[in-house]
Amino acid sequence: MSTIINKDEIRNLLPHREPMLLIDELRDIKKLLSATAIVNVKKDSFYVQGHFPGQPVMPGVLIVEAFGQAAAALTAHGLDKSTYENKLVFLMSVEKARFRAPVIPDCVLELKIEAIRSHGRVWKYKGEAFVDTKKMADAQWSATIVDRK
Repeated sequence: MSTIINKDEIRNLLPHREPMLLIDELRDIKKLLSATAIVNVKKDSFYVQGHFPGQPVMPGVLIVEAFGQAAAALTAHGLDKSTYENKLVFLMSVEKARFRAPVIPDCVLELKIEAIRSHGRVWKYKGEAFVDTKKMADAQWSATIVDRK
């Protein structure tokens, strides 16, 4: 398996599309265990104009969404294609989310994620978000794989 997945390959794994497809790359992939997702936070990102005018900040809820997308891409990439075909990954819970510093445009947000455990279709993950070496946020969350209707 490839250790780097680009945005086009991510589109093949996830149903998300712009502007809600937040992750640009998945790298350092350890099958079904961990990966690093890259989010290029840009001045023209859809939330910048209104959050907040004159002092743009990436909303914390979108950092959590990016964590979830990274975990879904890691899981979809690691599972057998026939197992994941016609499935979606839905967020079930978010725990221990902490936002330590504002994420501002014109940065690269690195999301280091890890699958903690899986039980059937339910997975639990944890992640940390960094800009350069500064920790910006961290969280734990659960997700489930469901049939696509």
